[in-house]
Amino acid sequence: MSDNSTSRFQAGQTGLIVRIPDAETAVRTWRERFDPSARAGVPAHVTVLFPFLDVSRTDARVRSELSDVFGRHHAFDLRFEDCGRFPGVLFLRPGPDEPLRRLTEAVADRWPEARPYGGRFTEVVPHLTVADGQDDVVLDEIEADLSGELPLTSRVSSVDLMAYDGAAWYLQESFALRE
Repeated sequence: MSDNSTSRFQAGQTGLIVRIPDAETAVRTWRERFDPSARAGVPAHVTVLFPFLDVSRTDARVRSELSDVFGRHHAFDLRFEDCGRFPGVLFLRPGPDEPLRRLTEAVADRWPEARPYGGRFTEVVPHLTVADGQDDVVLDEIEADLSGELPLTSRVSSVDLMAYDGAAWYLQESFALRE
C-alpha cells in the first residue's frame, strides 16, 4: 500500500541533499507514486544529512559555515549501476559512496546535534530512494523496470539546503563543491 502522506515531515525541518538530475527520467514516475519526499517537492537526490537544523537556525552564519565546509570537498562523479533495498524501500546505489560519506561526516562533525536520520541508524548508507513503504511485489516491479535504465552517471558539484514549510520542500541555498 502506498503512503500518500507527507506527514512524516514537520514544518521547519531542513535537510542537505545532492541533486541527481540525471536520474530524474528513470525514477520520476516511480518516485511520484511511491516516495513522499517527491510528492512534497524534493527532486531525485542522495541525502547528505537529514534532519539538519531547524529552519529558524539556518541563518547567514550557518549558511556561511556550510559554504566553508562544502568548499573543502571536491566535486565528484557518481555511477548508479544497481538497486538496493531496506525493508519496504527500493533505492539506487551510488558508487563510489565515500565522497558522500565524507560530506555527511563533515556536517555531522561540525553540528553534532544534527545526527544523520536523527540517530536512528548506526551506519549511514548513501542512496537515492525510488520507493518507500512498499511490499516486495511492488519493489520487484520497479526494480525490473529500472534495470533497463541503468547504469547512469551524474556529476555532483553542489549540496542543497532544503527546508519544509509544512506543505512542500523548497531550496533555501545551494553550496558549491570545489572543482
